Formats: sequence, C-alpha cells, structure tokens
Amino acid sequence: MRKIREVLRLTFEAGLNQHQVAASVRLSQGAVSKYLALAKMAGLGWPLPSDLDDLALDQRLFPRPAGPTPGCLRFVAPDLAAVHSQLKRKGLTLQLLWAEYRAIHGAQGYSYSQYCSLYRRLSR
Repeated sequence: MRKIREVLRLTFEAGLNQHQVAASVRLSQGAVSKYLALAKMAGLGWPLPSDLDDLALDQRLFPRPAGPTPGCLRFVAPDLAAVHSQLKRKGLTLQLLWAEYRAIHGAQGYSYSQYCSLYRRLSR
C-alpha cells in the first residue's frame, strides 16, 4: 500500500508523468497505470482522506466479491454406490445419471468429466 500511496502522491502532488513515477517507485509503467485506474474507479485522488488506513485503502482499490468465490464453491458428492447399482439396469448410462444429478444439484454438482472420474475411482 505504501507504493500505491507514493504513486498517487507523485502523480497528483508532484505532477510527474507515469514514466517518471514508475522509475521513482521502481514499478512497471503498467502497474502505475493500473493503480491510477483503480484509484480513479474508487473515486480517490490526492490527498487521501486522513482516516483511510492501509486496510481501508486495500478494500477500496481491490473490492472482494460478496458471497463465495467460484474457487470456494462446495460440490455435492454423488452417491456412487447408487450410481453403480443403477448402471446395471437396462438403458441407463453414466451420462443419463449425471444429467439427473446435475438437474438436482445445479452449479453445486460436478462436471460430467469429474463425475466419470469419481465413478472410475470407485469401480477400480
């Protein structure tokens, strides 16, 4: 956060261009440009509000999505023993059983390839 504060100070108070700021704080011009764009989107200029500590600045510049992130999504495990017994019935395929599973669990259900991989591990 110290470098971001310095980028904002050098840009707005000292009037340096992005190339000069990048050389001064030892960042790439792309990083300087990104920080300035983030500050603009967050409605920040210079001087920063006195009550804006590093944590608050981080939260303003890099807001976290509310709710679970896609990488944190919990999947519902299929009942693989039931799948195995149902596959013995005529006309049922792994793909049909997966389609039923996904219809019930939606986004919390595994993809078809992962579903098959889980089933193959069981049947070994």
